[in-house]
Amino acid sequence: MALKIRLIVMNFLQFFVWGAWMMTLAHYGFVEKQWNGAQFGLVFSTMGFASLVMPTLFGILADKWKANYVYAILHLLFGATMCFLPIIDAPIPFFWVLLVAMSFYMPTLGLNNSIGFKVLKSEGKDPTKDFPPIRVWGTVGFIVAMWITNFFTKDWGLGQSIKVSFIIAAVMAFVLSAFAFVFLPVIQKQEGDKATAQKTWMEKLGLEAFVLFKQKKMAIFFLFSLLLGAALQLTNAYGDGFLQDANVFSKGGLINNFSTMILSVSQVSETLFILAIPFFMKRFGIKRVMLISMLAWVLRFGLFGFAENTVFGFVLIIASCIVYGMAFDFFNISGALFVEENTDSRIQSSAQGVFMLMTNGVGAVLGNIIAGLVIAQWFEDPLTHVKDWPNIWFAFAGYALVVGIVFAFVFKYDYKKDKHLQAKI
Repeated sequence: MALKIRLIVMNFLQFFVWGAWMMTLAHYGFVEKQWNGAQFGLVFSTMGFASLVMPTLFGILADKWKANYVYAILHLLFGATMCFLPIIDAPIPFFWVLLVAMSFYMPTLGLNNSIGFKVLKSEGKDPTKDFPPIRVWGTVGFIVAMWITNFFTKDWGLGQSIKVSFIIAAVMAFVLSAFAFVFLPVIQKQEGDKATAQKTWMEKLGLEAFVLFKQKKMAIFFLFSLLLGAALQLTNAYGDGFLQDANVFSKGGLINNFSTMILSVSQVSETLFILAIPFFMKRFGIKRVMLISMLAWVLRFGLFGFAENTVFGFVLIIASCIVYGMAFDFFNISGALFVEENTDSRIQSSAQGVFMLMTNGVGAVLGNIIAGLVIAQWFEDPLTHVKDWPNIWFAFAGYALVVGIVFAFVFKYDYKKDKHLQAKI
């Protein structure tokens, strides 16, 4: 099997096992299990909790041992843990088991990239040029998984409980684990790497990058990364639950029946907006691109808030899914580029780790838990669990708007003076 094909399969399966269950988790929790907003917020925060420490720990293990074997074992353990979720009814035990599963899965996101980079470099290829066309197949895998789950769980398909999504993810995780053991090249720690050997534990854990918080510009940037990170997963957490709520969209109707497929437009949009980033960066600069992302989040939430069970409501939902690509990509990629260009080369990897920690770790945890508590307190009937979806989405939109306005006045960065950054774009 050709090297490129092997990496494409790895990326496809990597994100397939995530997309198979994540987008339908809200419907499973709210409808099938009748959990309230606070309980579901805690459950969905498992990805953020797992992102706080586990990627760093298993990254160190992968550096010490064989990266592809660590990757394969983690997927094997992830799949095994997911098999227990369908038999758990209470939200707190479900939280702990899903947290274990996410502790195995989240480190594989970084390992997927590092394995791809190392394999390409070993073949004399340039990862900057050759990896993106391979990575895009991960998004394709996520979309395909959403469509397959939609077929398994809808009345027009097989009509199974959404709990089958956990089994689909588990089975494909086992397939990926076997594939990694058999088809991925063995990647061992390079002996005689003095730079690696001389690293302190502070450097290996990425903790030396926290010195960046002493710089006002970087501290402000990381603070806003946390604040926006609180919004990044909210539509993934609640989007499918919203579209499948029979109180809003009639059961058996187009929107209710094809909710997961409709939401997959967001992932399609994501792949397309990646291509537009160089144009926007050159034309508007990094701060304005970040502001565009925050405005896009306002539209993402606000369009959902106005959506009803009408043809126009369907148009608004599709528009929200299209806007998602801009909202998600523009901040993540422009933010990563900002970090790269404003940190010393010795700690750039660690600095990127801090950026991911603030967005997908601390920000995601706080966002999901606080959002769940807010919904349970003000936007949910305590007895029937019927939700006030328009005001939920408007509250999220208002939050993103406030963050964007404050960011515009507080974050100071003159993109035009950064000739090196412009040259790279």
